[in-house]
Amino acid sequence: MDKPQRLTALAVLTLLPLAVACGNEKAGSDTVGAGAAASVTGVHWAVDGITVDGKKSAAPSSAWLRVADGGEVEGNLGCNPFGAEAAFEDSHVTFDKMGATEMACEGVPPNFETTLASTLSDGDLTAEVKGDKLTLTTADGDRVALTKQEAAPLKGTKWTITSPDTDGKAHLTFDEKTGMVSGSLGCNKVRATATVSDGSITLGTASTTRMMCDTSLMNTEKSLLKLFDGTVKYTLEHRNLTLTSENGERVNAAAAE
Repeated sequence: MDKPQRLTALAVLTLLPLAVACGNEKAGSDTVGAGAAASVTGVHWAVDGITVDGKKSAAPSSAWLRVADGGEVEGNLGCNPFGAEAAFEDSHVTFDKMGATEMACEGVPPNFETTLASTLSDGDLTAEVKGDKLTLTTADGDRVALTKQEAAPLKGTKWTITSPDTDGKAHLTFDEKTGMVSGSLGCNKVRATATVSDGSITLGTASTTRMMCDTSLMNTEKSLLKLFDGTVKYTLEHRNLTLTSENGERVNAAAAE
């Protein structure tokens, strides 16, 4: 299937099989083969960006992939989770039965997901590991750059709000010692009690400063304030945090670098 046809097939995120091939071993690097598969499997790889036809595109912080030791693949294209099955043989690894959800999310560059999916599905990819970096390169020279990332704990991590969009100005940090959460709503500072237990966080009344910002940012602050004075459910996936309020509204955040 040529590239235009593949992009059409991936437009609804029903993904094609993904094959990865490896080049020769180089000094200071590992290629994915029978003895080097451990360099790739069992690692959470954050997608840094894609280079297609010489044009670079930065990835949203939510894009990642992981290959388990048993060959199960899970990840996120930036908005939509995907899964696959991987099998290693000699210097190749094949990702088969690959599929994804079809949600629409804020904060993901237009067409990024289909570009990432089509690049990963573009036949044989050369895989090279250098330190904590992984590069997957197609036969045409298109590349996916990834970086190994350790998981972030809920407490003590600065969580930057990614949705609703505040241009990275809103953030929250849960302090284990004080039992408080503090940070910024995008314009005003905020502080409240935070009791964490069994996948939920009970947030007390928010104490905030009283600055005024542009209308859109103040509207976003009002939305974020709905998290307080109640209990929210939280889901922590490696370095991404989702808070869901009692009325079903979601706030997404990523661990700050």
